[in-house]
Amino acid sequence: MNRETLLRRRIRGLTWFVIVGLVLSGATAIPLMPEVDWLAEVTGAAHAVQTTAGDAPAWALWLVKVRDALHDVDGRYPFLFYGTDWLALGHFAIAIAFVGALRDPVRNRWLYTFGTIVCAVLVPYALVFGGVRGIPVWWRIIDCSFGVVAFVPLWLCCRWAREIEKSPAATVPGSTPQESR
Repeated sequence: MNRETLLRRRIRGLTWFVIVGLVLSGATAIPLMPEVDWLAEVTGAAHAVQTTAGDAPAWALWLVKVRDALHDVDGRYPFLFYGTDWLALGHFAIAIAFVGALRDPVRNRWLYTFGTIVCAVLVPYALVFGGVRGIPVWWRIIDCSFGVVAFVPLWLCCRWAREIEKSPAATVPGSTPQESR
């Protein structure tokens, strides 16, 4: 297997990783209440808060607070969840855009650059706006980790696509080497 074929295979795999991650994170933005109810039940957070009162772990107190807030919002202002529906659409739209990178990673290398920039911006964004909204620091770090995890494959794909582009034998899929220049 030549170097270009190997790089294209790696790019394809990592691009699929990013696409699946975007779709999954978008999909989880829609059923927030059932997800948080389930998480509070599975982790025992609700039980911990009820039985230990103020001595419950910080994560359990936070999870129960989020669960209760979601139920309150649903009961009084359910239209606010429309915002998370649009958040999901944004994730889906970005995932769809990366299909272009799957088809031609060299020509669409800008998508990888775009993705790495978004990942880099995500960290200060989560830290600042999470602080403004009263999100615990440990939860903001979890949010930041999504940007860090996605940055690595996007950066590698960008680097490998650039390497393919600079190689003398670089071709566009479905064309001859002379047509791709």
